Amino acid sequence: MQWIQTLSAPAGRVLISLIFVTSGFNKLVNFAGTQAYMESSGVPGMLLPLVIAVELLGGLAVILGWHTRIAAFLLAGFSLLSAVLFHANFGDQMQMIMFMKNLGLAGGFLMMVALGAGPYSLDGRREG
Repeated sequence: MQWIQTLSAPAGRVLISLIFVTSGFNKLVNFAGTQAYMESSGVPGMLLPLVIAVELLGGLAVILGWHTRIAAFLLAGFSLLSAVLFHANFGDQMQMIMFMKNLGLAGGFLMMVALGAGPYSLDGRREG
């Protein structure tokens, strides 16, 4: 049973962060389209470079377990903010599901804030 606990933290970090790394990369590749979408939702398009940085760098930091508590805290806040800004149309079932997905992601990141990166992380090597 110990090996399951040992592998759960790094596997969890990768699985929860992949959505941010791929989303950040997609925003980078489709910069103009993403910027237009943001502006159509009332969010200034000039914030897009910050959004891309948070998603890519935060996601990679969590995957590597580097300053995990800080990165996870930022990604939890990002998830909550994007839920409210982009997915609060509860009349649309898909948007409600996306809203709840973001809440779940925020919850997972807050668990990382509380518990740290776990084994097989740069934080663990620094602390150990």
